[in-house]
Amino acid sequence: MAALGGTHRGGPGHPAVVREGDATHLRRRPTVPPGPGEISVAPLVAGVCGTDLQILRGLRDDGAPVLGHEGVARIVDVGPGVADPRLVPGAHVVVNPTHPTDPSFLLGHNVDGMLQARMLVPASAVGGGLVLPLDEVPQGNLAVLIEPLAVVRYAALALREHRPDTLLVVGDGTVGHLAVRTARRWLGPAVRTVHVHHTDQGLEWSAHTPHRADRPIGLADLAAGEPAGMLGRGRVAVLIATPAPATLPGLELALRATEGADVAVDLVGGLRGPALSPFFPGVDLARTRAANCGGEPRPPVVERLTTADGRQVSVLGHRGVANEHLVYAAAELCRDPESFRDLVTHETDLAGAAEILTALGRSERRTVAGRRLVKLAVRTAVPS
Repeated sequence: MAALGGTHRGGPGHPAVVREGDATHLRRRPTVPPGPGEISVAPLVAGVCGTDLQILRGLRDDGAPVLGHEGVARIVDVGPGVADPRLVPGAHVVVNPTHPTDPSFLLGHNVDGMLQARMLVPASAVGGGLVLPLDEVPQGNLAVLIEPLAVVRYAALALREHRPDTLLVVGDGTVGHLAVRTARRWLGPAVRTVHVHHTDQGLEWSAHTPHRADRPIGLADLAAGEPAGMLGRGRVAVLIATPAPATLPGLELALRATEGADVAVDLVGGLRGPALSPFFPGVDLARTRAANCGGEPRPPVVERLTTADGRQVSVLGHRGVANEHLVYAAAELCRDPESFRDLVTHETDLAGAAEILTALGRSERRTVAGRRLVKLAVRTAVPS
């Protein structure tokens, strides 16, 4: 993987990648000491997520000037009143980006995120137990995969109850690839995988990885009924891991392809309400997805919905994950790094990230330095 861009030095405060209009720029931000119940951390490496690109492209109205909700950080300073004795300067932590009960904390969405050299974690998140110490940190830049792997872990535990014969993954971003790679260890050793790609470029990338699905196909292949022999019978688990505008179309395509099977669907891809589909008359699927937030409730809410033609389909979704999913994902990346290492296709620093994000925000393509982007890791620490 390539290192891109240069290093920013000098000036008071700390460097951050800041959104300004349809671009991002490297700017100095005030470094604020933590107040009561707060923690100041130094992000070490942060990932760029598909939702970050949606924000940059104007598809979401999240207001945080600084993006980034994936990665690992080191505690720099602790404000008065922080009770957890593990949260001390020097400790490595992952921050759960989604508060299960406080909508005012959504890291990198309505609270400044990790694409900066210092980050203040508010008291609501600290007191809510969302700052999680790590006994072991994944190698190199693999920490950017902790949060997306936790999302897949959450989905797998829910879909495992369906006892699927086949996993159909719609979407060829990071979450889609992680779902394929963990299917047999988390859903069962006999599960078959079908991975639907949105572009020929994505299919080409998958063709050269040793960890591809049993059947990597394109959207047109799925629409044409391939591979009907795997999808039209038995128990099929469907993971919709697409950008928000593609979630409903991806769901509808998957439902057509799995006619005749016993189907359970996890809507990982975002939805803006009301999200209505002719397959489920009168059902707001955005509300279905939002029924599970930050790992709550337990077990997750799974709705049994009836399609317009009388089929019964189990449907759930989730915003965020529970703390244990993040801790498990971090440990999994430490146990088996080689199963995931190639997904981090690009690496840069904060200055390089500002340039790359501007370019990605102005284009629908996911190409950086002439190569397919799956996951971008941003080294956020200020060099000594």
